[in-house]
Amino acid sequence: MGLDIPFSVIIGYALGLILLYLVGWLLLVPLKTILKFIYNGILGGIILWILNLIGGLIHVTVAINPITALIVGFLGVPGIILILLLQFILV
Repeated sequence: MGLDIPFSVIIGYALGLILLYLVGWLLLVPLKTILKFIYNGILGGIILWILNLIGGLIHVTVAINPITALIVGFLGVPGIILILLLQFILV
């Protein structure tokens, strides 16, 4: 009852598994990037909301939209400063 599996079949299965792993990895990486963008955008929106709550007392508000939320989400505090500077320059 010996196993007579040709070596080429074993190599074929191994290469197929490696290819399947690589394709799965390539499909997963963009999903992680998209989820990171969504997370940063939500975080930026929350930061802008808090800024509007506190800034409402001194009449400094920023519109909350996807662009400003992503800018603040990506850049953090420098993003808030950038949005405020752009607002004061353009108004």
